[in-house]
Amino acid sequence: MKKCVTLEGGEEENTYCGEAPFNTRIVGGENAAAGSWPWQVSVHFLSSHICGGTLINNQWVLTAAHCIISQSVTAWTLYFGRETQAGPNINEVSRSVSQIIVHPNYNNTLYNNDLALMRLLTPVTFTNYIRPICLASSSSQFFNATLCWATGWGKTSKNESLPATQPLQEVQIPVVGNRQCSCSYIPTEATITKQMICAGQQNKGACQGDSGGPLQCKQGSSWIQAGITSFGMPCATAGFPEVYARVSSFQDWISTQVAGSTVGFVTFNPTGVDSDSNFVCNATISLNASFNHPTTLCVNRKYQ
Repeated sequence: MKKCVTLEGGEEENTYCGEAPFNTRIVGGENAAAGSWPWQVSVHFLSSHICGGTLINNQWVLTAAHCIISQSVTAWTLYFGRETQAGPNINEVSRSVSQIIVHPNYNNTLYNNDLALMRLLTPVTFTNYIRPICLASSSSQFFNATLCWATGWGKTSKNESLPATQPLQEVQIPVVGNRQCSCSYIPTEATITKQMICAGQQNKGACQGDSGGPLQCKQGSSWIQAGITSFGMPCATAGFPEVYARVSSFQDWISTQVAGSTVGFVTFNPTGVDSDSNFVCNATISLNASFNHPTTLCVNRKYQ
């Protein structure tokens, strides 16, 4: 969706959601260059980074419902254009929050409908380092093996936190179809619903502290958010892709909540054939002591 935004210096320019002028990344699993993901938000609770989020227009941020551990708007600060958690961040601005909306059907046991919106007290001005992402429309499809990217300041492994001086991390990971993902999670008793999308592979994926951040896929020159980081087994465990809230399932809800504000919903059109549609689960179900209850899932949040 084309719209007019104000850039540095006060000039106006026509731009599209999902444009990242400094994003030239081809491979992942490393530091993200400044400005690569200009919609990435660092969500702070009581002065500490707790989750990620995405800027969807100049006054709304999308994040995960499980990140909202308090409805007190004064407890939250959102950072835009941030590169590291321990500065200096010369392109950064911060905003307070005026409103928090958690999806009414969020289930904090099954993590279904895991999304929330945060309204800024004052709008941000778009720059080359602060821009909105496009959101996947309700007609979007993401086939098995579609390559997308996850970003965040979370742990680099289940036992290793990202040093505060290190920049935002990025990793390229494939979408894993819901049939295959459901099969993977049989031993955990977790339910993969239509409101979820899975992605990841061994040693590549999201971890604690990345929650609320985006799973984003490129179409043409635009980046489209497919998912919101929700939960998974401990950080890229073999055979267990991470699970994200499926953004395309919530177009109507998001549009209703931000009524009066423009959000760029874009249809992601897949190519090829979706191999997941013919996937047959041949897994042997083994409910051992490690995986016999949903609470053993390693939920990607700082405060558990």
